[in-house]
Amino acid sequence: MKLIDLTETDSTNEYLKRGNFCGDVCVVAKRQTGGRGTKGRSFISQEGGVYASFQSEYKNFPAENAFKIMINACTAVCKTLERFGVHPVIRWPNDVLAGGLKISGTLIENTFSNGYISRSIVGIGINVNNALTPELNGIATSVSEVLGHTVELDGLIGVLIKNMRSIYSVGEYKRYINWLGEPITLLRGDASEQVTAVDISERGELICARGDEVFNVNSAEVSLRL
Repeated sequence: MKLIDLTETDSTNEYLKRGNFCGDVCVVAKRQTGGRGTKGRSFISQEGGVYASFQSEYKNFPAENAFKIMINACTAVCKTLERFGVHPVIRWPNDVLAGGLKISGTLIENTFSNGYISRSIVGIGINVNNALTPELNGIATSVSEVLGHTVELDGLIGVLIKNMRSIYSVGEYKRYINWLGEPITLLRGDASEQVTAVDISERGELICARGDEVFNVNSAEVSLRL
């Protein structure tokens, strides 16, 4: 895997897309000036956090298996945080929480061709030693806040890169979900609905129950509030 280490960029995902790199590439930046999260949200990227994007190129990777990329990335993040003493919980599909607050997010951008994924760029942001802005109080946390001390950033990045080169199962992903069997809120636009979380399917869908009805939802349809 080719590793690119930057002091600053607008977005590590955008850097990879502009560069038109071949093969497996990881770009890490100390700061981002235009970090992005899912659904177009901005991602504040002050120095001290992890801001990394991983490019993979594929042959014969069916588009219907795209969820495997998300499962792999989230599990890699959780295993990395565990290694440093944080107890992570996944908020389906790809946010990682610690103590009920967001500590990491993932942005996946795939390139499709004739029903297959030809390239995937996985952007990962982890709050580590970076200061969080006041508007994130009660919403986000960091590794240093959870542990009460800073951690060696390069060491954490090295563990993340190693974990991102592994392949994880849905079962390993589910190990970081502690809310199955509990009531949750599904959000569809401005509408919300209380249901019971039942399981995660082998396709990465959230299986829910509404009374006696059991149904599957995917992350393109709804978001989740715990």
